[in-house]
Amino acid sequence: MFSDRQDAGRALASILVPYRMQNVVVLALPRGGIPVGREIASALNAPLKALVVRKLGVPGHEEYAMGAIATGGEIVVDEDIVRVMGVSSEQLHDVAAREGRELARREQMYMTERGTEIAGKTVILVDDGIATGATMRVALLTIRRASPTRVVAAVPVAPRSAFRRFASLVDDFVVASCPSRFQAVGDAYQDFHQVSDNEVRALLSAPVNK
Repeated sequence: MFSDRQDAGRALASILVPYRMQNVVVLALPRGGIPVGREIASALNAPLKALVVRKLGVPGHEEYAMGAIATGGEIVVDEDIVRVMGVSSEQLHDVAAREGRELARREQMYMTERGTEIAGKTVILVDDGIATGATMRVALLTIRRASPTRVVAAVPVAPRSAFRRFASLVDDFVVASCPSRFQAVGDAYQDFHQVSDNEVRALLSAPVNK
């Protein structure tokens, strides 16, 4: 169990040391991935940027992802979940529109630079964990469109099935902990408080430790 997201970030950073001398940029998913990403970026002496992604929650069961959207307009929809949960096209459109507005708000708040250049670089995509994987998948698809040299997904905790689900989208998949009985990302943390917008902004603007 990690004490908090910073502790998890340090654990991941120790595994990612071989990437220190490469042309790396760390992209973290707000909000929870930002504290994790800050520790990794500091350890690797790499820039930290936010990649804004929003989960599309099933109406009435918003914690259950039926897809996700990301900066640049990339969208992933799990058609099986949409069908099983009886989500109409109109409902899906309404959810996507609402989350699109929140995505735009967060872009404006978090992104000091729009269109971070990642072509030809090693991109390390960071979050505080993987549950359904919808946000991670749409983020990876967005990154792949920008022609990086190498894509690495790095999370403190994920189910074992995640390796198979993301194998075709990454060159390396780094996970610090794969519980045999995975239930929720928060179970891996003693402190799993909701990260605030102010925390995100402070972490993104903090200088990289050299």
